[in-house]
Amino acid sequence: MVEDRKAHVYCCVKKNQPTLFEDIKYYFSNNLGQADYTDSVSTGHGRIEQRKIWTTSKLNEYVKFPHVAKIYRIERTATDKKSGETSIEVADGISSRTKKEASPKTLLHKVRDHWSVEAYHYIIDWIYNEDRSTIRTGYGPENMTRMRRFAIGLVKSKGATNVSKRMRQLDKSTGSVLDYFKLTTNTRKSRSN
Repeated sequence: MVEDRKAHVYCCVKKNQPTLFEDIKYYFSNNLGQADYTDSVSTGHGRIEQRKIWTTSKLNEYVKFPHVAKIYRIERTATDKKSGETSIEVADGISSRTKKEASPKTLLHKVRDHWSVEAYHYIIDWIYNEDRSTIRTGYGPENMTRMRRFAIGLVKSKGATNVSKRMRQLDKSTGSVLDYFKLTTNTRKSRSN
């Protein structure tokens, strides 16, 4: 995709890539100065957030991962407005974007946009257990993935704000699905909300 379509990679590095994960962790634990960019504080969902990003290209030749142009660390600090509790979340990753192609600010915002896609994958992984699916031959896996995404799109089209919660509610019975989408003549109003 990077070579043929000129697409870019934004990949969060987790423990399932143990060597890369440890290399990045080690580098930033020893070279964490002032952030390359700090996002202004934003409020939403009952919390105040601040995001910082550090970037480097010093590990590009060292790490064994295709198309690495920049390695980053993002720190998200969130303070709950009601309780005053503060949490800090750190995410390390790689990108195929060079320094010329993306400033730290741009990279931070691109990665944040990508996280919104991750919420979608969370639904696929946890509601449908897609990673544990035993459908493995022919077009079966691809078709089931499309069906799952179609179902999520249908739920979203009805205005659901918490898709995971709505999917769990609908999972209880076929009748609740038919009622939610008003596909029966005797749809009960209390179930369709």
